[in-house]
Amino acid sequence: MSALLASVLDASTQLTHTLAAPVPPSGVPDVGGGEAPPGAEDLLKILRWVAWTVTVLCVAGIFGVAARMAVDHSRGGGRDHARGLGFVLGACLLLGSASGIVGAFV
Repeated sequence: MSALLASVLDASTQLTHTLAAPVPPSGVPDVGGGEAPPGAEDLLKILRWVAWTVTVLCVAGIFGVAARMAVDHSRGGGRDHARGLGFVLGACLLLGSASGIVGAFV
């Protein structure tokens, strides 16, 4: 039993030294901050306008679902607005996390 324990300890020591070995650099160059191409300010202005417009559309979508819920409730109608609200809130969540998602890929 002690020989088995000694071999396990020896193997774990070798594994620890193997895992703790320094990792060589991957060879990917560090491009730093880079320089924006000409006209980048205009593109960023358009992206800000699009983000603002989509935010307004998300708020309008929530208002639209609320209006449909109120109208259907006054008519004594259905209760399947959770699906529409889920889609609108999903869009809001995607909009809110868009910069983080893009940052993860860049």
